[in-house]
Amino acid sequence: MNDTRSPLQTFAIYLGALLILVWSGGPFIWQFSTSFQLDKALTSGSPSLIPHPFTLEHYYNAFVEKQLHRYVWNSLVVSLATTFLCLFVGSLAAFALSRLNIKGRFGILMVILSVSMFPQIALVGPLYLVATNLGLLDTYTALIITYLALGLPLVTWVLFGYFETLPREIDEAARMDGVSAPGLLWRIILPMSLPSLVTTGLLAFITAWNEFLFALAFTSNIDRQTIPVGIANFTNLYYVPWGDIAAASAVVTVPLILLVLFFQRHIIEGLTQGGVKE
Repeated sequence: MNDTRSPLQTFAIYLGALLILVWSGGPFIWQFSTSFQLDKALTSGSPSLIPHPFTLEHYYNAFVEKQLHRYVWNSLVVSLATTFLCLFVGSLAAFALSRLNIKGRFGILMVILSVSMFPQIALVGPLYLVATNLGLLDTYTALIITYLALGLPLVTWVLFGYFETLPREIDEAARMDGVSAPGLLWRIILPMSLPSLVTTGLLAFITAWNEFLFALAFTSNIDRQTIPVGIANFTNLYYVPWGDIAAASAVVTVPLILLVLFFQRHIIEGLTQGGVKE
């Protein structure tokens, strides 16, 4: 197919893409630059994007003095457990709603989606009382169950949309070969849905990785506190260590950026395929 865009249209497209890149990436670049600058440079009247002199002091403070690695470990445990549970439960729910003869399935989907519309601040109090009564405060379990409830509606919806694009002839052929419904899901549907699984898995992981409100309410010590709460604990009453906060933010942001870049093809395919029914 020949490209019929004029040079002016091409220039406008690339200029728009550049502006979006600068708008989106500018704060991250500034944050990384801040993490390598001395405190006196950060509070000067004319801050610079280029660190001069260059220092790793803030990374030392984050890991050695403030023990950032412990918060990272807590977030990693909670986020991975949440992701796997969301994919496991969400794939079962999406498969049942898409492939099995369930009456009122779209009503069920609307109920699932409506759960995610409640504001978090309205849920913190009741969930805190439940966690207290069950003895789950300062545990991974409280965070994992809560994050599962937050991420499951989106995972179920995206997987349902993707499963709907797969031809029904696959089901008929599998039944003729004696494949049961669980076998159809685990041996055929899920392997064909890798892009959607990657997409929903990353979304669930990022949601759990960045969540702050419930982690703040349900944990009170470094043994279970996650990264957002840990970074918030860097500050004190009279001093905000901007350099240390920037270093910690850079450390926890880079893995997410690398994950998205590595799986970007699967993410795009997973999001677009679910919107078109073949």
